[in-house]
Formats: sequence, C-alpha cells, structure tokens
Amino acid sequence: MSSALSVVVLASAGIGHAVLTGLDSDIDRVDAFKDMKNRPRAGHGMNVLLVGTDGRDRISEQERRRFRLGGEPCHCTDTIMIVHLSADRKRASVVSLPRDSYARTPPHTDRTTGKRHEGHPLKLNAAYAEGGPQLTVRTVESMTRVKIDHYLEVDFTSFMKTVDVLGGVRICTARPLKDSHTGLDLPAGTHTLKGGQALQYVRSRHLDGASDLSRMRRQQRFMAAVIDRATSSGILLNPVRFRDVTRAVLGSVRADKGFGADELLALGRAMRNFSPSSSEFTTVPVARTEYAVKGVGSTVKWDDDAAGRLFAALREDRPLAAPEPESAPRSPVPRVPVDPGRISVQVANGTRTTGLGKRVDQALAQAGFRTTGAPVNAAEPTVRRTVVVYDPRWDNSAKSLAAALPGAELRPVEGQGATLRVIAGADFEKVREVRPAEPARDTGTGAVVRGDEVVCGER
Repeated sequence: MSSALSVVVLASAGIGHAVLTGLDSDIDRVDAFKDMKNRPRAGHGMNVLLVGTDGRDRISEQERRRFRLGGEPCHCTDTIMIVHLSADRKRASVVSLPRDSYARTPPHTDRTTGKRHEGHPLKLNAAYAEGGPQLTVRTVESMTRVKIDHYLEVDFTSFMKTVDVLGGVRICTARPLKDSHTGLDLPAGTHTLKGGQALQYVRSRHLDGASDLSRMRRQQRFMAAVIDRATSSGILLNPVRFRDVTRAVLGSVRADKGFGADELLALGRAMRNFSPSSSEFTTVPVARTEYAVKGVGSTVKWDDDAAGRLFAALREDRPLAAPEPESAPRSPVPRVPVDPGRISVQVANGTRTTGLGKRVDQALAQAGFRTTGAPVNAAEPTVRRTVVVYDPRWDNSAKSLAAALPGAELRPVEGQGATLRVIAGADFEKVREVRPAEPARDTGTGAVVRGDEVVCGER
C-alpha cells in the first residue's frame, strides 16, 4: 500500500521534531528481524519491505458493505513491495513482488502450530500466515539476496485513513474500470478518489486478463499519485495537516523497532526536493504466470536472470530506469484518452510549403500515431490553422490527436471513418508528446516507469 511510503515523503517538510513527538507510541511494534542469521550483505541506501495485509477489524459494517470488504481475512499479505531509498535520498525505487510468486521458505517454526518446518514451496503471500513478518522477511531476502533494513505493515484501515486525510488522490483512466468483486465502478476520465474508493481501485484484480500484474500496476500508479498530491498541495508546509496525516498512518501500521519518528524526520529532511519524477516503479520480471506446483497450485514463476539483474541494481544502489539526458525541466506530458498507437492518421499539406505534409507525417509517427506514411496535398493550399477532421464516433481519438497538435481545430465530419485526417496549416510548429491515461497492459516483462510518467499530466 502507498500510505506508509507517503509518511516518508510527507516528512520532507522538515517540520520540527515536536510535531512528531509522542507519535512513536502510536506505532504497533513487531520484531521482524529476531534471531535472523546468514542474512545478505548490506548494500548502499535503505530497503524497506512494505506489505499490505487484508486486516479490516476497525472498519465499520457500513463501510464493509459499501466497499465489498466482507468475508474473513486470510491474514496474509495482499501486497508486497520493496521500497529502495537511494543513499543520497534523491530516488525511490519501488519493486512489486507478485503475491502468488513461487517461493521456498527457509527452515522455520510455524507460528500457529509451533511445528518445525524445513524449507518448502508456497506462494509468497502465504509466508505471512505461516511465519508472520519474520518468515516474510526471510523468504524475500532468500529470493532476492537484498538485505531488508526496515519492515512496514499497512492494513485496509490505515490506507483509507491516509487517503481521506490527504483530501483524496487524483487518478485518471482511459477506459471504464468495473470490478464486481470489489465494487469498483469508474467511468473513463479523471477522478479524485477518497479512502474507500481508492481501496477498491488498488485491490481490483478482475478488470482484465492480467489479474494481479494489472493490479500491481494500478498500485504503483496510485503511489506516484500520492507523492504528487503530497508534494504539490501544500500539505508539507502545513504543520497541522502534516501531523494529522502522520498520525493517521502511524496509528494503524506495524513497524520494526528501529523505525520511528527520528528516522522519518532524518529521511524527510534529506528528501526535501522529492517529487514524482524522483520515483521509479517496476514489477519483478515474470517467466510464467501459471506455474503449477504440487500441493501449492498455480503460481507466478520469476524470470531468474532478469530478476537477478533487477535485484543486483537495488543492492548496488543503481537506478532501475535509464537516466535521462541533462536538460531543462520537462513540462508535464498531456494524458489522452486513446493510445496514439491505436489512432490511424492521414496527413494532408494545406499550404504551399513544400515538404510540410511529410514533416508532419513523420513527426506524428515518431510520437506513436499510426500514420499512412503517404501524405497528400489538400484541395486548398491556403489553410492557416491546422485541422483535425474526424468521424464523431471516434471523438476520443480526435481529442487525443488534437492534444498532440496544440491549437488545432477539431472538425467533425459524418462518414469520415476510423482514419482521422490532419490538414497541416501555416501555424504548424511541432507535434507534442502525449501519453495514454492508461498505460499498456503489464505483461510481466519488468518494464520501469518513473512517477511523473504515470500521474495525470494536467491539473
């Protein structure tokens, strides 16, 4: 869940220690590292194992019914992430570990039965039910060879409280999202989600065939949106709101004994300039999504080689995404309702400028649009303002194309069909980069995105 990470980000206000004094006592402590031996060697930076459980004891019956939180909790980890904070505190790398990952536990004692177990196969999220935070940490360390420095456990209550005290978190989607299991029902567009609805958004697994991989992508997008909300809304400069958010989170998380107010403040002061572009998100590369294991069932099998490279980067404190070239700060990239790769475009030169049609065609193709590659001349060579001609049935495609051509006129024409027509006018300067509000489906390849690439681009 994103709420525990948000506390680290919110601490960046550098507000005095007095604001957090006394909140240490609100944290439910857990000894996640007791008697642990043969652990991986520590790397640079800090690694936090962030787990979200399905705990719902403090949620009212009314909220349970409204947000489809019925049934008995499994007392397992619904979300598992490694949050790596770089040694210079200028970057956060978040790696999602699929809950159904094939795993083998180290030897341990079952916390429920007291029975001694040798290592055996299971799904990663079952380690918590069998051996609590300790076995979860040991299993993750064994699989990744990344030493975990801190453990944070967030439940449904903490998540909902944090989102509400932030005043809601803004997300955008290019298509309707509807899941009968969680009750999520969002039309396409931009939405500010409050606690319960936000919980539905990050829990939904039945929106498409990608199931848990798709859900993890939404969780990552939501975490980026939390960072965006926290760093752009003035919360960091308001001691009262800062205190309220911190109390909402710390009052309902479990953390290891070494993680408290002093650590939050030290991290926060170092992360004073944190922003969505400072964060990067990925999922462990997957080789098979239906790997059958006797006695366990269908599991998710990691791509060992690619996962090994990913975790080596965490150990060595290296960025997961390729560094961007040094340049002036980027303007937010507009989010559009339709992926440019799904929009067919025929370009026409509406001026007497030789080669303009070809230049516009190539620029649109470079921006991801499906151009014909064969621009033509328009009937009239005196077009002053660039025009997007479209069939009203493809209005969302037209809006997406027009966003890439600032100042273009939208002209609906019945019968135009699926291929949109751009008549380049004398005002044409360049094609602007746009991105779909909903990125392409996660196929488990371990693609890395930065936070500023997945938040809604315009306020």
